[in-house]
Amino acid sequence: MDVADLGNDIIILYNLWTWVRPPAAAGKTKQGEARRWRMGRDCIRTSPCPGVPAVPAPLSRSASATWPRIGDQEMACCKQDPCKKQETTIKETCRYVSNPYLATMKEDVLYHFDLGSKTHDLPAMFGDIKHGMGIPSISIMLNELLKLLCHAKCTDVTAFRMGTSGGLGVQPGTVVVTRVAMDACFCPHFEQNVMGTIMSYSTMLNECLAQEMVECSKEINKFNTILGNTLCTSDFYEGQARLDGAFCHYTAEDKMNYLHCAIESGIRNIEMESAVFAAMCNRSGLPGAVICVTLLDRLQGDQISSSHEVLKEYQERPQTLIGYYIKKKFCKK
Repeated sequence: MDVADLGNDIIILYNLWTWVRPPAAAGKTKQGEARRWRMGRDCIRTSPCPGVPAVPAPLSRSASATWPRIGDQEMACCKQDPCKKQETTIKETCRYVSNPYLATMKEDVLYHFDLGSKTHDLPAMFGDIKHGMGIPSISIMLNELLKLLCHAKCTDVTAFRMGTSGGLGVQPGTVVVTRVAMDACFCPHFEQNVMGTIMSYSTMLNECLAQEMVECSKEINKFNTILGNTLCTSDFYEGQARLDGAFCHYTAEDKMNYLHCAIESGIRNIEMESAVFAAMCNRSGLPGAVICVTLLDRLQGDQISSSHEVLKEYQERPQTLIGYYIKKKFCKK
C-alpha cells in the first residue's frame, strides 16, 4: 500500500486482485433548479442565491490607478510605502485584517496551524510553517503518482482521498462519501486554465465504489456514513463563506443564504481537494473515492469546538472505513 501525506489529508493507492468498475460517466445535472447559476466568465459577476452579493468583476487593463475596493472600503495598506512607517488609526491588534466579526469572537482557532488566540501567546510566538493543502498540492502529487503507476506497470489500482471537512446540515463526526465534487458555482466539473484555454473535466466519482463504502460502514456499525455531494473550494476562508478570515466583505446572512443553496444542491460537506482528485481519476481511468469526516456543522458556526480527543477519534473514521474495505476485498481471495 502506498500512502502520500498532504498535511491532514491522505491519498491511498492500493492494488486489488479483483476488478473494480471504472469511474461512472459524467451524468447530467438536475435541470430546472432555480438557484443554479451560470458558468464560465459570468461566474465572477453573478450570485448563486438571492440576497448574496455578486463578486465584482476584475479591473480591466485600462482601469484607473485607483486600487480595487470592497464595498466603500479601500483594501487595507494598499497604497502604503512598505519602507516607510505609516501613521494609522487602526489598532495594532487589527492590522492587516478587515473583518469586523473577528473582534466579536471569544477565541479564534487557527486550525491548520494548531494555534488558538487563547491557548497560545501568539504575539510572543514565531514559526515557519510549511503545509501542503488544496488543489495545487494534490494536483502535483497525483500527476507524479500516476506517472509512477505507469512506470511501475501497476494494474487494478483503486485510489482514495481521505481527510477532514466541514459539514453542511450533518452532525460532527459524520463520514461523507462523495458522489460528485462541485465547484463554487455548484456545478459538477473542475476547470483548469491551460495556456489561456479553460479546460473542463467531469468530477463524477465511481458510484459503485461509493456504494460499497457505505455498505462497509453499515457492517462496521460504529459511526454514521452518508452519500453526498462535496463542495470543493480553492480557499479556506472567503471561498467557503467563513466569517473568521482576515477579510470578510459579506454579512452573516449572505453566508447562510449561500450555505443553504449548497445544501439544496445536495452538498453535505466542504473541502479543498475533491474536484481535482475526481477529475484526474476520470481522466486516467482510475477508480477513486473521496471519504472525509466532518469536524463541525458549518450552519452552526465556523470554529471547531470539539475536544482534541474527540477530533482525533473523528479523524480515524475514514481510515477505519477504508481499512475495512481493503481487508474485505483481499479476504475474498
